[in-house]
Amino acid sequence: MDAARSIEISAQDQKLKPPSLLLLALEGRAPWEFGASLLAFPLLKNGPRGDGHPVMVLPGLMAGDVLTLFLRKFLQGSGYTAYAWQQGWNLGPREGVLDACIARVKELREKHGQKVSLIGWSLGGIFAREIAKALPNDVRLVITLGSPFTGHPKANNVWRLYEAVSGKTAIDDVQIVEIRKPPPVPSTSIFSRSDGIVSWQCCVQEEGEQAENIEVHGSHTGMVVNPTVLHVIADRLAQADGKWQRFDRDGHQGIKKCIYRDPKRA
Repeated sequence: MDAARSIEISAQDQKLKPPSLLLLALEGRAPWEFGASLLAFPLLKNGPRGDGHPVMVLPGLMAGDVLTLFLRKFLQGSGYTAYAWQQGWNLGPREGVLDACIARVKELREKHGQKVSLIGWSLGGIFAREIAKALPNDVRLVITLGSPFTGHPKANNVWRLYEAVSGKTAIDDVQIVEIRKPPPVPSTSIFSRSDGIVSWQCCVQEEGEQAENIEVHGSHTGMVVNPTVLHVIADRLAQADGKWQRFDRDGHQGIKKCIYRDPKRA
C-alpha cells in the first residue's frame, strides 16, 4: 500500500466514531433475539442442511466458548461437526493464541479429511480471517459476525477494554494494514447498522468474487443468537466446497429481501 493511499484511508477513518450511547443501550436487545430464535426454531431447523464438515467458532472480546454454545448446538443440529476454539476467554492476541488456533484447524482438517469453516464473532472474526490467510488450503470459508476488520481501530465502544485486557495498543499501523487484507477464501461479513459496540462501517469489506456483506437487524452481543444471523450462517455453510455463490436476497418471493436489506443502500 503506497503512502498516499495510507494517508487517504487514515483521513477517511478519522471520521468514524463509536456507536452512540442510544445504540449502546440497545445492546440490551440480545435476550429478545435469543427468545426470537427459540420461537423460530421450527423454521430454522428446516433450513439448509450441512454435509458434516467441521466448523470452528471463535468468540468475541471477553467472551468464551460458553457464549457460543447455542450457536454450536444449532450447527450440530443443522448437520455440521461444530467445535469450540478452546482458548479460554478471548483477551486479544495474547502470545501463542493465534498459533494454537492454527494448529487446531490443522488438526481438525486432518481428523475429518475436509476443509474447516470458521465463524468468528467480533474480535473472533479477525482471528478467523488471519487463520484463513495462514491456512488457505485448509479453510473452506470464513463468516464474521460484527467483526471490525477495517475502519478506525477506535470506532467502537470497547477499545479501552481491549487495551486493558490485551496489554496492547488499539492502534498499530502495520497490524491495521495486515488485518484489512481479505482472506484468500470465500468470506461473508454479517453486520448490523444498529450495532452498539462497533461502528458498522468497520465491518464492511470490499465485495468481490469471494467476498460479500450481509446486513441484519440486531445487536452486536446478540449476533450469536439472532435468528436471521443463524439462517444466513446455515445458508452459507450449506454450499458445496469450491462452489461458493453470493447470498440470494431475492429468494422466497421477496421475503428475504425484506429481512436482509441491500448493504449498498445509502
